[in-house]
Amino acid sequence: MFDYIRRLLSEHQITLCGALPLSACKITRPHLLEKHGIGTAGRVFIFAVPYLTPTDVLPNISAYAIPEDYHRFFAGLFDSVLPRIKDKFPGYKFAGYTDSSPIDERSAAAAAGLGFVGRHGLLITGLHSSYVFLGEIITNADIKDNSGGIAPAEHNPPLCEGCYACTAACPYGLSGGCLSAVTQKKGELSEDEKNMIIKHGSVWGCDICQEACPYTAAARKSGSIYTKIPYFLRSLTPRLTKELVLSMSEEDFVKRAYSWRGRDTILRNLEIIGESRGR
Repeated sequence: MFDYIRRLLSEHQITLCGALPLSACKITRPHLLEKHGIGTAGRVFIFAVPYLTPTDVLPNISAYAIPEDYHRFFAGLFDSVLPRIKDKFPGYKFAGYTDSSPIDERSAAAAAGLGFVGRHGLLITGLHSSYVFLGEIITNADIKDNSGGIAPAEHNPPLCEGCYACTAACPYGLSGGCLSAVTQKKGELSEDEKNMIIKHGSVWGCDICQEACPYTAAARKSGSIYTKIPYFLRSLTPRLTKELVLSMSEEDFVKRAYSWRGRDTILRNLEIIGESRGR
């Protein structure tokens, strides 16, 4: 079963995949399993989706938001692979998740051998550093899969080196504050929050802790950090401007990860940065 699912994922340029018993995962939303008729016994096939793409301009938004919303990618992925899996194994139930998952995805991915959780709270992989989205296919098939079930050892980085580079680089020192959260906050910002946006020039999100990580530097040097998935290589908006945001149709705007807070939040941040530069 694992080999078959791994082959299907590889057709979508997803190569980092592992498997583990559902009983080995921290179940955080059991109702999502019950919704699909899956109990607490079963199997989890978890995988990492690289999304980083090189750009010709300096981005002013987080890398994950440069392509279209990744939830749309996963919806298409599951629409493609789940019917084939169900046809192949008709005696079992299967469901696909990302983000809104019945399990703690990061700890499950680490337990399956995809990488480890860094001090910044993100999963770090050897190939793509932390520039990955996590997804999983969960089944009620309580099987012993002898086909490996663990991500290839050469892809797995050792544990966090404890260099604290991410802590030192974070505008808030990973102390509870977060620049990404500030950029997504609705309404009026405090002067300190405005100054933080001005200082770092971000109108949506933050990748500072990821960029400070030595595993990111190593993956960039090898070139493995970048995605080969076509979805994340098209329709890119690395640098937002007022003109671009206002010119997007509602249909195009809602395809973006930054749309969930509305245009006004982005426009406010652009205005803050514009004012800081004397515009």
